Amino acid sequence: MSATAAPSTRRSPALSYLGLQDNYEPSPDSEPVEFLTKHLHQLPSHLLSYFSSITTPKQRSVIPAIRNRRLRYTSTDPPELRLAAAKSTWPTLWPGREPPGRAQAEDERAWAENFFMGSLKPHIGKLGMLLGGYEEERESERVRKIRRAQAEEIDSMPEEDEGSDEEEEEVLPPEDDESPDDTQAWFLRRIRERFIYGLLEAIDYDKVDWDDVWDIDNDRDAEERWFDDEEESSEAPPSLSE
Repeated sequence: MSATAAPSTRRSPALSYLGLQDNYEPSPDSEPVEFLTKHLHQLPSHLLSYFSSITTPKQRSVIPAIRNRRLRYTSTDPPELRLAAAKSTWPTLWPGREPPGRAQAEDERAWAENFFMGSLKPHIGKLGMLLGGYEEERESERVRKIRRAQAEEIDSMPEEDEGSDEEEEEVLPPEDDESPDDTQAWFLRRIRERFIYGLLEAIDYDKVDWDDVWDIDNDRDAEERWFDDEEESSEAPPSLSE
């Protein structure tokens, strides 16, 4: 009769890297947010990426260092958070009154006008209008599907206690009489705030959360500068008095 093998336990790579005991608290597996709060800056990105599978971007937003990284990232005006891309990716957050797909339709018309030459030139205007109309309708239908799905999701959600909504959701949309510039500024601010607090879908949080390049005071850069200063001082020529 063969003996039953004892269950194997997997040692946490993060604990091994830091030289910590298996019973260390906070545990990286059962208390990942608390663990990251203490050790985020001590772990390399390939170990930090493990925490993407056991935490959500919203959960990680309570970690000040990660919020700061996201804030620093938004200050670089990344393409996915710019107006046109954000309106296309998160159309239900856009408070503007123009129908969805207007920007995509204009792009389609411009493509038709710039692409066709020669004998087709007299028909470019009609073709551009036709393609633009098709694109606007496709985008409008996409937005309608998103809104229907969100409405169904809200209807199926259990009721929550008062005061449990995110503070960010309390921000009121701009008034109807506000200028287009004010509306755009409000929308972009809302998109960036939702990104910082982990509330946006369809965006890559990992490339920001686990990259120390977005730290305001990057310890690694400081260390490299220290070594550079040491090398320069060691290579300096001796003084004439020696």
